[in-house]
Amino acid sequence: MKIIKYPETTQWKDLLKRPVFETASLEARVVPVLEAVKKEGDIALKKFTSQFDGVDIANIKVSSIEIDEANLLVDEELKIAIRAARQNIEKFHSFQKEETKVVETTPGVTCWRKSVPIQKVGFYIPGGTAPLFSTILMLAIPADIAGCEQKVLCTPPNKEGKIHPAILFTANLLNIKNIYKVGGAQAIAAMAYGTETVPQVYKIFGPGNQYVTAAKQLVFKDGVAIDMPAGPSEVAVVADDSANPAFVASDLLSQAEHGVDSQVMLFTKSEKKAMEVLEEVKKQTEELSRKGFAEKSLENSKCIILKNDEEIMQMVNEYAPEHLILQTSNAEELAGKVINAGSVFIGHYTPESAGDYASGTNHTLPTNGYAKAYSGVSVDSFVKKITFQSISKDGIKCLGPVIETMAAAEALDAHKNAVSVRLKSL
Repeated sequence: MKIIKYPETTQWKDLLKRPVFETASLEARVVPVLEAVKKEGDIALKKFTSQFDGVDIANIKVSSIEIDEANLLVDEELKIAIRAARQNIEKFHSFQKEETKVVETTPGVTCWRKSVPIQKVGFYIPGGTAPLFSTILMLAIPADIAGCEQKVLCTPPNKEGKIHPAILFTANLLNIKNIYKVGGAQAIAAMAYGTETVPQVYKIFGPGNQYVTAAKQLVFKDGVAIDMPAGPSEVAVVADDSANPAFVASDLLSQAEHGVDSQVMLFTKSEKKAMEVLEEVKKQTEELSRKGFAEKSLENSKCIILKNDEEIMQMVNEYAPEHLILQTSNAEELAGKVINAGSVFIGHYTPESAGDYASGTNHTLPTNGYAKAYSGVSVDSFVKKITFQSISKDGIKCLGPVIETMAAAEALDAHKNAVSVRLKSL
């Protein structure tokens, strides 16, 4: 990690830049995949699965036999852990449901807003270097609470044409019946446009590599909703003299191991603590099975030493991290100053991985600075808010003249007349 000491505010923008991809060439590679799936359907899906995943698939849809086999392969301890995580995630997300409230804005005029579930939703679940079965919990549970009718799951097969057993166990646990062996940009295209086998959905959720991300952004332009703009995983850790260097290093590496394009940031007032953490990062990196990913990620990462808490929080809010961990003696106080972050982890014993798996909060979060304007996935992500109004005869008498005056001022005669004809009929 690069060490930057006491930077001027004029330097912050450059220091907080994320790793970037050349999007034009990336989209140029993704667009033909989307077009092929749109035109050729299943034929294109099988062709790209052979080309990109190195396996020929006869049946795209996962069978009930494959699900039963997977259930036998998952360790009982993992099954217990997944069920425990499910319980916590359900508990937290259940409190996000909103009751419909009716308000009378003017005598005789009532208005309300109702949450209506999105009927068809699609989940993309990475299954390559890290099969993210935990993401199924984070997407399917709020979708169920919202009341979505149809859930479609796409995930890439391995070289044997199989799906990771934990992915199938978790999907089956959450009653997902439409599971398909297809990954990459072609999976996004399948869910966006539909094929002979894969149903079309109205909104697509889930993380993925740069090609998946580009595909999601392209189908969004084509009228298919997506969860949020997304980039590589990231974490920012704020640490003071009270922080345990081993804890801080482990949190930094928990995101660095995601991929070579991930970024981790350490903010501190203590040069001594910074050096202790970096020494611990070196030590722990050597023990990781995904050491290569972590080392590449650390090349994109920085340790920034600042003068005081005020500067630290200003810079953190400017960075707007996906995950923010506060390992300080005044963590609760600093948490109150957070304006831009996807999810915040308060105190020395609150690792980011708790939110990734089992504390109850959602781990599908805005990255790349989008936390300045976007929230993480929640029950709200799976509903539309539809407004209603009902006006009685007394209501139109009371409100009608207001509408007529405003419509006339905008020279919209038909708008005015829609009220006038009703008033004349009374």
